[in-house]
Amino acid sequence: MPQNGPVPGLDTSNDRSNRTHVMTLIKKTLAATLALGLAFGVVAVPVGLAPVAQAAQPDAVELSPEQQEVVERINAYFNSFTTLKGEFVQTSPKGRVDRGVLFISKPGKLRFDYAPPSVLLIASDGKWLTIKDKKRERGDQFPLNATPLRYFVAPKINLMSDALITGFRQENGITTLALADKKGSIRGQLLLVFDETRSELTQWVSIDARGQRLTVDVLNLEKDVALDPELFQVTINRQQRSK
Repeated sequence: MPQNGPVPGLDTSNDRSNRTHVMTLIKKTLAATLALGLAFGVVAVPVGLAPVAQAAQPDAVELSPEQQEVVERINAYFNSFTTLKGEFVQTSPKGRVDRGVLFISKPGKLRFDYAPPSVLLIASDGKWLTIKDKKRERGDQFPLNATPLRYFVAPKINLMSDALITGFRQENGITTLALADKKGSIRGQLLLVFDETRSELTQWVSIDARGQRLTVDVLNLEKDVALDPELFQVTINRQQRSK
């Protein structure tokens, strides 16, 4: 079983609690990053954005030539489509399960539409990532490029150069990569789980500073389907921040 470095275990609240968890993590990370003078956005929100700031980033692992070939196959998968449609199942750190439909249109556009009873919608127009409460028509926006979701919607991706690979595990045809931000401006880790038999991403996991894991399983993926551009245009009434 080829394995390099520790890959954190894969863990696969009521709806109001779920949204509160999302917004709290977002605001904590935004504040920490702005303190460094960097334009940043979101962390550990339901579709696997970056975790909140940790004390230290893990070190990169050294990959063998064979392991590098596996990473290249994962790169090839991400670079093999322009649009993508599928379903997702999200498991929160507290075990709450939410489902929905996902849409990706490269470059830069994505949409995660949660099924009822959740009222959450996450979408990117290519520049801004919007997190919206569909019932209240409220939400907030953050720069897409400051989140790990940029990996999923980049025109081309090369994980060897675009990210820090901090863990590698291979078992029974399943490869798990642990990634960290190469520049260190986004703290925490993002796990990608890739089924080599199906040549398909099956899961990702975001890990916050306390080690909590938010897991997203993806299924029934369809590549290069026609998507309505309006899917990625979302309007909100901005939340009022206390002064």
